[in-house]
Amino acid sequence: MDYPIPAFKITLDGLDITAKFAPRLVSLDLTECRSDSADELNITLSDTDGQLALPSKGARINVQIGWQASGLVDKGVFTVDEIEHSGTPDVLTLRARTASLIDTFRQPVERSFHDTTLGAVIEVIAFQQELKAGIAEALRGVKIAHLDQTRESDAAFLRRLGKKYDAAATVKNDTLLFMPAGRSKTASGRDLPVIQITRNLGDRHRYHSAERDSYSGVRVFWHDDRHGLRRSVVAGAPGNSKRLRTTYANEADARTAAVAEWQRIQRGAATLELSLAIGDPALIPQSPVEVVGFKTDIDNQDWLTAKVRHSLSDAGLTTSIELETRTEEAEVEREDQADPDPGITGVVAKWRDKVSKKQGEQLAGSRSHPKTLPHIYTSKQSAVRSAKLEWVKIQERREIIAENREGE
Repeated sequence: MDYPIPAFKITLDGLDITAKFAPRLVSLDLTECRSDSADELNITLSDTDGQLALPSKGARINVQIGWQASGLVDKGVFTVDEIEHSGTPDVLTLRARTASLIDTFRQPVERSFHDTTLGAVIEVIAFQQELKAGIAEALRGVKIAHLDQTRESDAAFLRRLGKKYDAAATVKNDTLLFMPAGRSKTASGRDLPVIQITRNLGDRHRYHSAERDSYSGVRVFWHDDRHGLRRSVVAGAPGNSKRLRTTYANEADARTAAVAEWQRIQRGAATLELSLAIGDPALIPQSPVEVVGFKTDIDNQDWLTAKVRHSLSDAGLTTSIELETRTEEAEVEREDQADPDPGITGVVAKWRDKVSKKQGEQLAGSRSHPKTLPHIYTSKQSAVRSAKLEWVKIQERREIIAENREGE
């Protein structure tokens, strides 16, 4: 069997040094992240003859990796920030990162934004960091009434915005990207191609799913100045909803926070780690992935790449990826302020079995003032379930209304 031959190209400060590096290369490890964490590049070179010169910190490295038969994939530009020489045998290790860890991102900044958009805010940060801006169209036009950056670094500020809008901020090829964390699109709005991975391409996998203490949705409170009330919205479904501690100044901010937190919870419901014996350099964070040949529940899941690690050495080119569940846009509903079922003490559901001709009714709660469901159920079991579910919903609504009034 003919195995594919890995290939790479390395440019240092604009000079192609691939031919010099190739016979000395011990390993090349590239980690690509979705969030504000920097992409990291580690290159280890043999220096047994002592002829390697130490590059200066701040040097810029462009890396391309792939296969001789299919070509190279450009992985962007990295800035050298660590140099290490060790032995014996003597080796030189270069560690480089994307621009998100440049010192200026960590300097405290004091400024305010008023009556603007999220896209404009990201463009201001990018301009001051001497970067281009790449903002997803879905986020560019989001209205911002007022936003303060008080003694806060741009890195911390971007993390805060990312959490609020469920977005990932990162720097690729001198471009500050701000993209929805659960979407598989480029900054221009184009869909990223779905990458299929069959089990025979990998040599190790780990799937994890946890249902215990799982939330049904996220509830967020906001203050209605017009009526002097505290109100709430819920993303997902009521029931076992996670409650955020912050009470927001308006409904729009509350809805944004509810959607962001609910989508984060959903993405973490299941994870899948894969190690590919034959690496795929086309895999990047946010790549939608379809897996084949695992358990049915794993194959049927929509996966999204969260982190990628490419390794090039004498063993070939391998890729390790961390996947999480892909989410769709969450629905947000404003919750009731007044009890839609005042005085109701229970729920009655009637049933009639067409075969046995038996009929009856089932009660959840108290019979003193019950609400009767209009539907006639075909079995006693379905009537019991429906009455119980409706009574639980009534109680949940009352709890929320009471909780809202506590904040008035």
